[in-house]
This record gives sequence, structure tokens and C-alpha cells, in this order.
Amino acid sequence: MIDRLRLFIDRLLPPSTTAAATDDHALQVAAAVLLVEVMRADTRIGQAERDAVQRALGEKFGLSPGESRDLADLARETARTATDFHAFTSVLNDRLDMARRIRLIEMMWQVAYADGHLADDERHLLWRVGDLLHVPQGARVHARLRAAGESASDSPT
Repeated sequence: MIDRLRLFIDRLLPPSTTAAATDDHALQVAAAVLLVEVMRADTRIGQAERDAVQRALGEKFGLSPGESRDLADLARETARTATDFHAFTSVLNDRLDMARRIRLIEMMWQVAYADGHLADDERHLLWRVGDLLHVPQGARVHARLRAAGESASDSPT
């Protein structure tokens, strides 16, 4: 599967692109797939979750709204054919330090809370991904609380 992803990325990038740019794109796709998987874990996918994924991608990678949308679309397509998370989490573990992995987990929680409802499947997915990213339990809890606090402050009173 990783070979197919690399081939797909290679076709998207111009021939003069360096290996670093390819690695950066693989990192972006890996993070985007995990964010999209949180959205897909809830059977009720709404615009709020789509917007949360695109916002997170824009923030994490400094992408324009159009680039974030394109990356989210690519991630949805990639997630459809993925058989596990290891290919994505291994890229993230190799390239991100602990603080950035914790921030990604927080962004995943933000997607989960975006619709105002936390599904059991979303919670389970975040537990699994947190383990695969080697994020300590305490850091995951704090990331969840920060995301839940943001969600509560964003909702109308």
C-alpha cells in the first residue's frame, strides 16, 4: 500500500521535486488520513467535521483553504483503500517529535468534537492512534480536554 501511495505522490509532483518535498507530502497525507478517519468513524459526517479537518490541515501545514480541501480529498481516497494505520503512523513517528504528535492528537479530538457529539467509535479510534503514535496516556487526556474546552467555548450559549 505504501508503494502505491508513493507512486501516486510521484505522479502528482513535478520531476524536479526533491526527496524532501516528497517526504513532506507523505507526512501531510499521513496526518490528513488520520484526521479523515476520525471524521469517518462517526456515521453522521457533517459539514462541521469536514471544516474541522480542513482547518486542522491548514493550521498544521500552512495550507490555503483550497490546498487543505485537496489534501482532505486525497486523504479520503487513500483512507478508503487503507487496511491499517501503521503505514501512516510510522511516517508520523519518524518525522514528528512528541509535541507535534500530541498536537495532532489534539486536532483529531477537535474533529471528533466538531459536530457536538463524541461517538464511541471516534473515542476508540483516538485511543488506538494515540498508542500507535506512542503518545502517553496523560498527554492524550490533556489533548482531549483542550479540544473539548475549545468545542464548548465555540458552541452558542
